[in-house]
Amino acid sequence: MKKPLFFLVFCCSFCLHAQHDDEKISNSSSASKKYNFGIELDGLPYATGGYFAGAWIGKNQWRTRALLADVNLPDFTTKKGFTNHHVRAYAVLLDRFLTQNWKGWWVGAGPVYWKSTIEDEYRKATKNFENILLNGSIGYNFILYKNLYVSPWAGMSCKIGGNDHFTLENKAYKLPLLNPELSLKIGIFL
Repeated sequence: MKKPLFFLVFCCSFCLHAQHDDEKISNSSSASKKYNFGIELDGLPYATGGYFAGAWIGKNQWRTRALLADVNLPDFTTKKGFTNHHVRAYAVLLDRFLTQNWKGWWVGAGPVYWKSTIEDEYRKATKNFENILLNGSIGYNFILYKNLYVSPWAGMSCKIGGNDHFTLENKAYKLPLLNPELSLKIGIFL
C-alpha cells in the first residue's frame, strides 16, 4: 500500500511543479484542442486491503480510462455461505464531461473483466471464476488545486457473461446480475 501512495504523492508533486504559471493557457480555446492525461487512485480498493491504479487520456469533454483494481469484497456483500470474495478487475471506460476542463459532472461506461476467487464459509474449498460486466458510472470532479481533483462517484456493473454458476461444499453460487459501487477517487491531470 505504501508504494502506490508514494507514487501518487510523487506524481502529484511532479505535475504541480511542471505546471505553467500562466493559467490563461489552460482556460483558452486552444487548450480544448490538446490532449490531457491523468492518473487516479480510488479509495474503495484500499479500504478493503487491495489497491487501484488508473490512467486516462482525454480531449475536450471526452476521456478514455484504463484501470486495474484489486478488491476484497466485504462479507456482507457476498452471498450467505461464502466468504473471502476477492476480485481483480480490469476495465476500459469512456467518459463524457458536461463542462470543459475536467471539472463538474461526468458519465461513463465500458466493459469490465473480473477475475475472482471465493471460499465457502468454513474455508474448506476455494473456487476461481471469471466474469465480463458492463459498467455505467456517474461522478463529479471537484478541483482542489490547479489540476488536482477529487471525484465522488457511483456505478452499476451488469453481468453479461462468465463462469460464475457453481457449487462449492454443497452450496450453489451465482454472481448477482447487478453489482453496485460507490467510492471516492483522487487524481491529477496535465
